[in-house]
Amino acid sequence: MLLPIAVWGAFALRLGEPLHPYFLQNWWLVIAVPLLAIPCFAASGLYSNVVRYMGPQAAISACKGVVLATLAFVALVALLRLELVPRSSYVLFLCLAFLLCAGTRFLARTWFQALLRKRQGRHSVAIYGAGRSGAQLAAALDGGMEFCPRVFVDDDSLLHGQVIAGRKVYPAERLPYLIDRYNLTHVLLAMPALPRSRRRQIVNHLEQLPVHIKTMPDMADLVSGRARVSQVQEVDIDDLLGREGVDPDEDLLARSLTGRQVLVTGAGGSIGSEICRQVLARRPATLLLVEQSEFALYRVEKQLRALARVCKQKVRVVPLLGSVANRARLETIMRAYGVDVVYHAAAYKHVPMVEENVLEGVHNNIFGTVSAAEAAVAAGVGSFVLISTDKAVRPTNVMGASKRVAELVLQAMAGTPGQSTRFSMVRFGNVLGSSGSVVPVFRDQIRRGGPVTVTHPEITRYFMSIPEAATLVIQAGAMAEGGDVFVLDMGEPIRVLDLARRMIHLSGFKVQDDENPDGDIGIEFTGLRPGEKLYEELLLGDNVTSTDHPMILRAQEAMIPWTTLRGMLNGLAESINTFDFERARGILAEAVDGYQASGPTFDLLGRQLASHAEGVPAPAPQPSLPAGHRPH
Repeated sequence: MLLPIAVWGAFALRLGEPLHPYFLQNWWLVIAVPLLAIPCFAASGLYSNVVRYMGPQAAISACKGVVLATLAFVALVALLRLELVPRSSYVLFLCLAFLLCAGTRFLARTWFQALLRKRQGRHSVAIYGAGRSGAQLAAALDGGMEFCPRVFVDDDSLLHGQVIAGRKVYPAERLPYLIDRYNLTHVLLAMPALPRSRRRQIVNHLEQLPVHIKTMPDMADLVSGRARVSQVQEVDIDDLLGREGVDPDEDLLARSLTGRQVLVTGAGGSIGSEICRQVLARRPATLLLVEQSEFALYRVEKQLRALARVCKQKVRVVPLLGSVANRARLETIMRAYGVDVVYHAAAYKHVPMVEENVLEGVHNNIFGTVSAAEAAVAAGVGSFVLISTDKAVRPTNVMGASKRVAELVLQAMAGTPGQSTRFSMVRFGNVLGSSGSVVPVFRDQIRRGGPVTVTHPEITRYFMSIPEAATLVIQAGAMAEGGDVFVLDMGEPIRVLDLARRMIHLSGFKVQDDENPDGDIGIEFTGLRPGEKLYEELLLGDNVTSTDHPMILRAQEAMIPWTTLRGMLNGLAESINTFDFERARGILAEAVDGYQASGPTFDLLGRQLASHAEGVPAPAPQPSLPAGHRPH
């Protein structure tokens, strides 16, 4: 409908009359030229552009279509030898056709987006960060159903007062005013490349405001394809910790992983799956995933194959179901694939769960490690890295004691004469976002309106992100010489109560306590659970040396000779076969410094067997965790 107007306008502007006699003589051009132009626009791709999402590419398509239509106009006139058609009318037609066809589309897009901004039910938000990431986030949210970007906030004074994507940029000091004026409910952080220390300062400033704080995904996730700009998420607890990561030695990691056959046990777990992703990024020849949970194995294999496609890596990913306690299967796998490096992440890690299932915890954590290590030796594996825990240091629970015995096993095997496999272990604290982490539990409790449950007001924990921990584990394993006990620098311990308070504030709520009885979400103290400590440690002694990496330390700790340790392992095996729970705990206490087995056993099966022996019905088992709570 607009193209005939463009033809008429070209003649009218050139000839100086709306209906010049020459135009009336050749009126049929008003119909012929549009009929020629429509296929030209279709060929240029203009009609395939969705109006509401049009960008610069649509203008390029319109320009191509108009140029082709003008050439068709010239060809038609030349073919019919219409010598009186002014040459300048072609230029006028080109300009008018472009303005009408492209301009009306962009006007329609602007009108449609204005309607979206007025749509009811969307949260009014401010975007903190007026750079490229902020502009991309605003464009992505404009077409969404949840958030409506109203203003930009930025620390750069040169941007203050400027308008980006139709929204004004304000300084951060104006946020309280903006919250009242625009009824803002969220502040979205669009600064994925900002140093973590600066992000922490910004989060500390925003924490006092009555808005929910969310953030864009990390830049590494954006680059790898694991996340998109529009996927706003809760603030990373890494931003609260404020610790800057240290880049790994990529040359060292490449020499130890690139082109190698790498096996990860417990590949479907939080740490195991992240180790798999980190290993995949270093381009091994084969990545073997050993996992006893079918669903966890399916999930991690699917993620890794998708990541390999995005990063265009030709890495063979092999999913293998199986338990680490099956030594014959592990040895066969390692021999068949010629495994060079093993990361042993498989373990039972939930403290209360292992307290209630003592023998299975011992069987999986200790004898699973023995099976994997012996299989590695028999198959000639070059490097074997055990993922340990800070709970192995002077433990008060079976999980920590079993992990310390697993460390002792590798230390003893590393000291065996003629040992060719380099055994090492990496010890660190809690990882954020893992299956047992307190952070997702707190988020779920806040989402449901509370209360947030904390075991004790003074309980503290070391925290580290999963990607950071996995990268340091791989780096430490690459530096191993044999029998090394590596300890990761976890920074300062954090009080869990303070973490809960900050997460409530960042979610836009107020803590309900004695000082603020009208708050939104309360905090309940449930008491320490069986085997739980108030404070965790990372070292058994003070004999620690540095390594080439500033966040990795090498600890020199006492060990038990293999001949002595083998007798203890035989005793533990007999305890498992005879269901002798007290003997198993006694052997753990004998082997592990600091562990006491004098307290009551919480093993569910053990109590049931004891009740049967006394002829008294066993009491109904009490839940080890309050509703909605999980171990730290």
